[in-house]
Amino acid sequence: MASVGAIPGRTPEGPGPGAASASFPSPAPVRGPGEAEEEENEQEPAEIHLCFLWTSGYLGIAYYDTSDSTIHFMPDAPDHESFELLQRVLDEINPRSIVTSAKQDENMTRFLGKLASQEHRELKRPEIIFLPSVDFGLEISKQRLLSGNYAFTPDSMTTTEKILFLSSIIPFDCLLTVRALGGLLKFLGRRRIGVELEDYNVSVPILGFKKFVLTHLVSIDQDTYSVLQIFKSEAHPSVYKVTSGLKEGLSLFGILNRCRCKWGEKLLRLWFTRPTQDLGELNSRLDVIQFFLLPQNLDMAQILHRLLGHIKNVPLILKRMKLSHTKASDWQVLYKTVYSALGLRDACRSLPQSIQLFQDIAQEFSDDLHHIASLIGKVVDFEGSLAENRFTVLPNIDPDIDEKKRRLMGLPSFLTEVARKELENLDSRIPSCSVIYIPLIGFLLSIPRLPSMAEASDFEIEGLDFMFLSEEKLHYRSARTKELDALLGDLHCDIRDQETLLMYQLQCQVLARAAVLTRVLDLAARLDVLLALASAARDYGYSRPRYSPQLIGVRIQNGRHPLMELCARTFVPNSAECGGDRGRVKVITGPNSSGKSIYLKQVGLITFMALVGSFVPAEEAEIGAVDAIFTRIHSCDSISLGLSTFMIDLNQVAKAVNNATKQSLVLIDEFGKGTNTVDGLALLAAVLRHWLALGPTCPHIFVATNFLSLVQLQLLPQGPLVQYLTMEACEDGDDLVFFYQVCEGIAKASHASHTAAQAGLPDQLLTRGKEVSDLIRSGKPIKPVKELLKEKQMENCQTLVDKFLKLDLEDPNLDLDLFMSQEVLPAATAIL
Repeated sequence: MASVGAIPGRTPEGPGPGAASASFPSPAPVRGPGEAEEEENEQEPAEIHLCFLWTSGYLGIAYYDTSDSTIHFMPDAPDHESFELLQRVLDEINPRSIVTSAKQDENMTRFLGKLASQEHRELKRPEIIFLPSVDFGLEISKQRLLSGNYAFTPDSMTTTEKILFLSSIIPFDCLLTVRALGGLLKFLGRRRIGVELEDYNVSVPILGFKKFVLTHLVSIDQDTYSVLQIFKSEAHPSVYKVTSGLKEGLSLFGILNRCRCKWGEKLLRLWFTRPTQDLGELNSRLDVIQFFLLPQNLDMAQILHRLLGHIKNVPLILKRMKLSHTKASDWQVLYKTVYSALGLRDACRSLPQSIQLFQDIAQEFSDDLHHIASLIGKVVDFEGSLAENRFTVLPNIDPDIDEKKRRLMGLPSFLTEVARKELENLDSRIPSCSVIYIPLIGFLLSIPRLPSMAEASDFEIEGLDFMFLSEEKLHYRSARTKELDALLGDLHCDIRDQETLLMYQLQCQVLARAAVLTRVLDLAARLDVLLALASAARDYGYSRPRYSPQLIGVRIQNGRHPLMELCARTFVPNSAECGGDRGRVKVITGPNSSGKSIYLKQVGLITFMALVGSFVPAEEAEIGAVDAIFTRIHSCDSISLGLSTFMIDLNQVAKAVNNATKQSLVLIDEFGKGTNTVDGLALLAAVLRHWLALGPTCPHIFVATNFLSLVQLQLLPQGPLVQYLTMEACEDGDDLVFFYQVCEGIAKASHASHTAAQAGLPDQLLTRGKEVSDLIRSGKPIKPVKELLKEKQMENCQTLVDKFLKLDLEDPNLDLDLFMSQEVLPAATAIL
């Protein structure tokens, strides 16, 4: 109960000189700035709801992302009956629900049925929702789009102006996309995503439309992301996040993610899932990274990095404004974000405008940002808002509010005098009283409960209207308190109402400029990612890759594995070159644990980093036209897949055989070892011969294998397409020394015994294993070890003696002939 009052005290004999004291409500605890930022970062789990239409070989897609309340759409794109484009979009964004028309082609029906029945998907299966085909009508979809209540369209726009404005954002000439957007809006309105508990007249907030395209992208499947450790999610160590929290483990994304704002991290993950062949885009990213790597620009990079740390979750705040759920801390967070954006703009204006990103930030961070920051800074009382946990305004904004606050602050001393006069008219048995103010109730006279007031009838006092009993205090209305209600009114509620009206007006001003805030996030996120990549390149010694569309393949000079070099005490760089006269198929042999798998992953990771637009761990790297990366590298088996290790290997190789082109990079490690040696060797040779038969259109293939018979039996055709490499090693007595260096040649042996010795197997097992291996190679029969044979004979003799001693020779039922035939003769035969 909030109260403001004065309590004069007196002895039971009469009024005394007791000092008046004011009773105030306890103020809400003031949170520090860190707590406000923590609250800002709290957000519901993001969900994506996707809608698509496929007709006559063309696909239209739109989806709604609850994390930023934005609709993303892809212009009409060709997609054949294999639905590769649709599958790629689904794998990338992992929608919570998929909406489409109930009227579908037979091929699409089979695809959706297969999608719904995939039990082995690592990601959660989406909910598939069918809407009547009438909901996807072209005209009704256009009407839904044009009549939508969007936060980014000013209220002052006429209908014609709104149509022209939306036409500049939404491609109305892409009919399938328009219909998909219409179906998505219908679904959002029916499900009321995010506003399920709001009044029905509150619509789903839509803060913007964004276009996304999948052209020029490099195809990489989930297996490749896993085995190359591009992403690696691990359970969070915190006991509070055991069930729901995941953190990034040791991965390429983990070591490169130095982003300061959430949206930078989100964009970096998006770039990782969309490596591109667009050389203009890649070189524009590398230009920014190279600029910040110059020593003279290090201070500027640090300044920008600090400013980016204040770019917070603006879409969440705008969504709350749209729903009128704005929190007190949101205003301070938004203020810091906008002023930091202005700082970024001023800094980028001093940087070379030849770099497109700096030019975009300098131009597109418009004066609307200054207007928003100025309004918030002049109106919002940040300290008061946090203290009272509601929106409050600064002095001198509204004279009426200032006057009411002044009167409210002066109430304690004023009510002290009122209470003193009231006490003079009360029964002398009442020792003290106070006049309090309760919002929504008004002014009340409060007196302590006397011992004689046992029953409710005892609470009646002449001239006073009893209201309620609380904490042994009786509350009444008197003539004076009624007069105060009429004179002063409900000050507290009046102030809150007027400040809420000002907050609504301020929200309207901010929402009218939501477009510039969305653009701020896009450009700030891009700058954040490139600063993070520049920081990693500086610390790890990366270099700028070159792109050559004429080059078919990759050339890497002294490349390093970006993760292994951080874990190993020393790391030996290796070069790689494929394509042209250097051969398209690299067959790599060498001892176990000599570094073959690391070499394959190193080539894949360096190529991937270059296709993301990052500097790479190599002295030099030249990347040609690469359209896909396929891998067959061992990863942890999953029981949920319901497949054997060999079947998983076959699936991965089949995917490469069926989809790899002459511009694809294929990495195969130890294929065929999961089955019979002869069968595995035959399959490996057959796959490689299939690719070699393609001649100049053969993919770029790196194969690591321990099947030395592949070379010894000459199972591959001779020619310039094949090049044999090995991992250099040297025998030093009984020890094997690895140099981890790739060189031309063929391994003479797998040296498995050396690896087994390092694993701790007993010497006698290793010696016997080497003997058997030599006998198999020479074609000689394998004989039992004599010492082991003698031990077995002695065991059989001892067993026979024990059985004989247990016989009872005096037993009349004993049959010695039967004992000799069943026990002695078989044992003697085994011994001999």
